[in-house]
Amino acid sequence: MAGSRVPDVIDALVALGQADSELSGVVVSDGPEVTETSASDWLIVGFDGDPSGDFQAAQTVGGWAGLGTGREEQFQITVAAIASRGDTDVRAARTRVYEIGARVEEWLRADPRLGLESLEAAIEASQLTQDQTDQGVQAVLLLTVAGRAFT
Repeated sequence: MAGSRVPDVIDALVALGQADSELSGVVVSDGPEVTETSASDWLIVGFDGDPSGDFQAAQTVGGWAGLGTGREEQFQITVAAIASRGDTDVRAARTRVYEIGARVEEWLRADPRLGLESLEAAIEASQLTQDQTDQGVQAVLLLTVAGRAFT
């Protein structure tokens, strides 16, 4: 869809993550990645982290802002924070995943525009899952970055 601001928002979130010194040791990814890394902490923009899922990155709705003056777009972008551990310490994994997710919230509080014109965004919703596997505990915090933009 021409004129969507979703690609700009995803790019801005990835860039902020890659530049954030507080995320040292966290792999920041633009969508799903094929990698051989054994990293335990991830921040993935545009993917829920479920390799068996539907791989939905974003959704939008829109309408005309005025006769011939442009279009308003409301968007939701999925961001996944993941913390895995080689043990069964659920509390430690949960604490870590919320530390990672808090960075996204901090960026949006500092600049709801993400450095982009005619746009505002915030975290609209979150969902925590915790799983114990034979490799240890994994906590996943799904964030919905939602906002509106004008094109």
